[in-house]
Amino acid sequence: MENITVIIMLLFGVAFLSLISKRYNFPVPIVLVLCGVIISIVPGLPIVTLNPDVVFIIFLPPLLYHAAWYTSWSEFKHTIRPITLAAVGLVLFTTISVAVAAHWLIEDISWPLAFLLGAIVSPPDAVSATSITKGLGLHPRLIAILEGESLLNDASGLVAYKYALTAIVAGNFVLWQAGLNFFIMSTLGIAVGLGVGYVMSFIHKRFVCDDVIEATLTLLTPFASYLIAEHFECSGVLAVVTTGLFLSARSGTIFTHESRIMTGTIWSILTSILNGLIFILIGLQLRHIITGISNYSGTSLFIWGATISIVVVLVRFLWIVPATLLPRFLSKRIREKEEFDYRNMIIFGWSGMRGVVSMAAALALPLMLNEKEEFPLRNLIIYLVFCVILSTLVIQGLTLPWLIRKLKLQPYSILAEEYTIRNVIVSETIAHIEDNFSLLNDELLHNIKSKYEVKFNRLQKTELPANFFGNGKVMGGEIFNDFTKVQIDLLNVERAKLEIMHKKGEVNEEIFRKIEKELDLEETRLWMEMYEE
Repeated sequence: MENITVIIMLLFGVAFLSLISKRYNFPVPIVLVLCGVIISIVPGLPIVTLNPDVVFIIFLPPLLYHAAWYTSWSEFKHTIRPITLAAVGLVLFTTISVAVAAHWLIEDISWPLAFLLGAIVSPPDAVSATSITKGLGLHPRLIAILEGESLLNDASGLVAYKYALTAIVAGNFVLWQAGLNFFIMSTLGIAVGLGVGYVMSFIHKRFVCDDVIEATLTLLTPFASYLIAEHFECSGVLAVVTTGLFLSARSGTIFTHESRIMTGTIWSILTSILNGLIFILIGLQLRHIITGISNYSGTSLFIWGATISIVVVLVRFLWIVPATLLPRFLSKRIREKEEFDYRNMIIFGWSGMRGVVSMAAALALPLMLNEKEEFPLRNLIIYLVFCVILSTLVIQGLTLPWLIRKLKLQPYSILAEEYTIRNVIVSETIAHIEDNFSLLNDELLHNIKSKYEVKFNRLQKTELPANFFGNGKVMGGEIFNDFTKVQIDLLNVERAKLEIMHKKGEVNEEIFRKIEKELDLEETRLWMEMYEE
């Protein structure tokens, strides 16, 4: 009970620090890893150790599912070549390179343990990269590759992790057999993911009629996909990712608007708690871990941690250069179709921050090799993983915005793209009204049409890049924003009156909650129109 109280209080502390970091535009992943360091040096805190199997089940399915959910399937398909090269080729290259470096550097680390360490630190964390680069105007293609890479390399890295772990526990490893099993497990994992996705899609479409139940099913889906796949001894990680991609691509037709709003909020809260919790757990264990490696000198530990971290960073660049340039050299179609800017290659190379998935994989290492023998060098491996996460997040994370500014990349205007999309939608809707609603009552037709004409006219007042129309014309965005602000002010007037009537007991509770929800949804929509980060 005492441990639970401590963890809850620490979660409050992490949430408060995350709030401060948001306010002052400081990347939350960096705050979390620094919180882990601070927690480890606070005297008197208990050492909390979770069952390693529980760590995987609690953390991995929801985190991977959330990442898959917010990955665009169309962008994923269009960038599948660079994503696959990074998510499979780079992961294996990193695993092997780190294994060679660790085995050469640290005498006690055997080849299976070295490969295990390499597999754990091989997958970068897209959440860290995208949260750090948010608002810096990176091209959506680059962001799509970063997110897609993280999604697939979590899967490939964790499959490699599982094989390395099996080799250590079983004491043998046959390369061709592992390769065959890798293919079979991956294929079956994808099949299970598609099956679970199809079943859940059918359930959401045909049976669910309540947004709370729908949100509950959404939370349970990744665990179901993971556990079913693991039951059939195939890749639970790939199953979860596949299910997430399958349902996300169909979310517009299988979920109601209320359930989409609710599940989005719930998932944001859940992933925030899980990210904070994983670094709290490592913080509470770090002192014990350091004690467990006290037979090594501090200098050696520092050199080992720094060296492995440097290898992880350098290997990414060594892979990216040929992986980017060779396809362009060999394919005329790629040269003609895809723009190339070496600066994007540099940014991609420097965006290889490690994060929560690597930490969860390290904490999931078994405590015992068998009934009598402890898992070899568990504390040292967790320490090295934490060093890689700390160094990549803090050093690369803090310098990435500076690097982007230094390279003087032309910021990509997401606003201009949004303007184009909104313009097409509104124009198509107005055309539909004119073609299909001509027989309606004149007053009704005028009211409906004027609503969309107002939308169209407001779009023309959107502030866009100076060269968007090719004539240097800049539109007046302030008029658009002022119109929205007035509507928000009027909503607050409505809400204030509703609150007064509620306090006086003049409004039924059910009616109060219904109107309050309507006002909240409308205000959410209006704030999204403000085009502010």
